[in-house]
Amino acid sequence: MLSKLTRLSVAADGRYATAAELQFLKDYFKTFNLRLNAYKKIQAAEAEILRKVQAKVLSIDPNLFRSGSEDATAKWRLDTVRVLRYTSAALLTNDIDRLRNGFILWFHSILRALEADRSANITYQVMLEVIKQYLTPEEAAIFSPIWELHRLKK
Repeated sequence: MLSKLTRLSVAADGRYATAAELQFLKDYFKTFNLRLNAYKKIQAAEAEILRKVQAKVLSIDPNLFRSGSEDATAKWRLDTVRVLRYTSAALLTNDIDRLRNGFILWFHSILRALEADRSANITYQVMLEVIKQYLTPEEAAIFSPIWELHRLKK
């Protein structure tokens, strides 16, 4: 929404915005309570969500966070928290463009450079399963498409 507001302020400079130009605000406010509730639920349960995701990921592949003799669990946790928080902010503000063109573009470059595609994709899949346990179906329907933007494509 912030990106759309910025574009609107440029497009409508010196004039009133049209009804069509304001439609995104109406759409946003229709879903605001769902977004806010989902955001608060994720925020309140973040530590528990991360524990569940880590346990499930390790049950899928106990060596996923190992690179040779190095244990990358702490790095994984830090990155996973970062992804969850940026996604939650995008959920709250409905600013998908900012998430996609900023954070996701940057983070995917790093993941590819580190050849962490498999770890990332497993984490993204498991995270979505776990998050859905904390959200209503309506909240999950808004969150899921945003989260899916993180999936690494070949």
